[in-house]
Amino acid sequence: MKLVIIEPLGVEREVLLQMAKESLGDSVEIVCYDTRVADNQTLIERGKDAGIIAVSNLPLDKEVIQGCGNLKMLAVAFTGVDHIAMEACKERGITVCNCSGYSTAAVSDLVFGLLISIYRNIIPCNEVVRKSGTKEGLVGFELEGKKFGVVGTGAIGTRVCSIAKGFGCEVYAYSRTVKQLDGTQYVDLDTLLSLCDIVSLHVPLNDSTRGLINKDKIALMKKNAVLINTARGAVVDSKALADALNEGRIAGAGIDVFEEEPPINPEHPLLNAKHLIATPHIAFATREALIKRAGILFDNIKAFLNGIPKNRVG
Repeated sequence: MKLVIIEPLGVEREVLLQMAKESLGDSVEIVCYDTRVADNQTLIERGKDAGIIAVSNLPLDKEVIQGCGNLKMLAVAFTGVDHIAMEACKERGITVCNCSGYSTAAVSDLVFGLLISIYRNIIPCNEVVRKSGTKEGLVGFELEGKKFGVVGTGAIGTRVCSIAKGFGCEVYAYSRTVKQLDGTQYVDLDTLLSLCDIVSLHVPLNDSTRGLINKDKIALMKKNAVLINTARGAVVDSKALADALNEGRIAGAGIDVFEEEPPINPEHPLLNAKHLIATPHIAFATREALIKRAGILFDNIKAFLNGIPKNRVG
């Protein structure tokens, strides 16, 4: 069977192919592309003979899925699959497996990187010290004692709860599934938003979470609140958040995700909002996480070839 790695996966080619060899042996013919393209015809040309396609966060729409006539499996080197035409895969009987869990530590790290950067004014401090300035006007805040709200307690949200507790925060959570998490109190979403000094989002993007944090929900938040989004951009109403920041109705935001993948239009409302730190969808991307991800990817393919798919999402 032919395996097409249809876009770069963030691991050096030699390392990636060696990992594939160790996991899959000679069970597949591997074609590995080192460039990322977005036009459907090129994607179809790359994948037309593939029995398995490995993809990260490159959107694959219905036209591409239908154009890859031999496709039996999509190995998604990502946790979310909202960029994949899942209905088209279902219609074709294509197995879709993800790499859930590879970026739990990486994303959790960035949550607190963004938050501490905001709380301690790290970017303005860096700028002012290079101009022979002082701490005047840059005295920040501590995490200890703050009410920390986590929306979604999957693997990443659960880890964030644990870290927040380690910082001495009072931790609250809202999630579809309630877990027994030591030191974490579950409340409804409105209560969490009204109560917490910090709100960190960790939900997948689906019909129930699209626009979850909208104008009305943001209006519930405290004036000193900080919102962190390392989940999916469309979970938040960007215009409503930008308005709240610019009008001083909340104190700050750390945003790693937008409605589309970078590069982001400079006119995007959040890029013109006050008291916001933005990163280019990098939360998942550490060297360690990308190696973990490749390992899970090839394990998923091996399991599929052995007739026992795992990490199946469709």
